[in-house]
Amino acid sequence: MTTVPNKQKNLISQLGTIMQLAWVPKNYDATLHYWTETMGVGPFFDMQHIQVDACKYRGQPVELDFSVAIAYWGDMQIELIRQHNDAPSIYQRWLEQGHEGMHHVCLVVDNMDQARATCAANGAEVMQEVWLPGGGEAIYVDAGGLLVELIDFPTEHMAVFDDMKAAAASWDGNDPVRLLG
Repeated sequence: MTTVPNKQKNLISQLGTIMQLAWVPKNYDATLHYWTETMGVGPFFDMQHIQVDACKYRGQPVELDFSVAIAYWGDMQIELIRQHNDAPSIYQRWLEQGHEGMHHVCLVVDNMDQARATCAANGAEVMQEVWLPGGGEAIYVDAGGLLVELIDFPTEHMAVFDDMKAAAASWDGNDPVRLLG
């Protein structure tokens, strides 16, 4: 058996904890129905036409118009994403390439500079970057076929996710989609 040197501290998987599985479906409404009715996951919190401070796709600024719906399945966040315009993005590219199914996993990181350096050292290309009002940054990297989102958000942004998780724990199946913001 060949031994491979242990570089655990320098691997993308070691940057943070997986907190989310995300889908970019062709049929958003059918996918939302599947998650709430078949899987029994909810309630989903719908955030429409999200405003960002800035967004780049492959290093170029883009005006991205998108919405997300988020729910919790136990401790795992489920995110459904829909893009409303034809700006170049990882979501648009995904659908244009004929993909369907899970789009990316998301890790929460403590230090975006360190995360970027680790990704670069491992050959993971930054595909998309997003900066949020009030602080917070997300990058999406192509880690050799797996798209990984890395987020570094302020505590108050993360608290919203805690509220969503609490709502899921007591969800009785009613009001499966709730408008947020």
